[in-house]
Amino acid sequence: QVQLVESGGGLVQAGGSLRLSCKASGSIFSGNTMGWYRQGPGKEREWVARISSGGSTVYANSVKGRFTISRDNAENTVYLQMNNLKPEDTAVYYCNRVSFPGNWGQGTQVTVSS
Repeated sequence: QVQLVESGGGLVQAGGSLRLSCKASGSIFSGNTMGWYRQGPGKEREWVARISSGGSTVYANSVKGRFTISRDNAENTVYLQMNNLKPEDTAVYYCNRVSFPGNWGQGTQVTVSS
């Protein structure tokens, strides 16, 4: 069954904003720390941000101060608000449980033009 569905990506100019959403199955989401990851062209997948079940957040240095992760526990959904986007943020963005990740979803493409 589908466990993770990411959405909200698109094409945006540098300095713009996007809000990503990730709908997760309860088995993946409930009580677990969730994370956002990204994979840029020709690069390995990298961690971007994570949020605990209680709402504590941690960010990669590359996005700190620009991205905000949040979650809606009632909707099994995690969000990533991305502001002041840069061309180097161009990537496919994924979400997953941080510990014991489930099958990866299809991701959502974010393209930032200069």
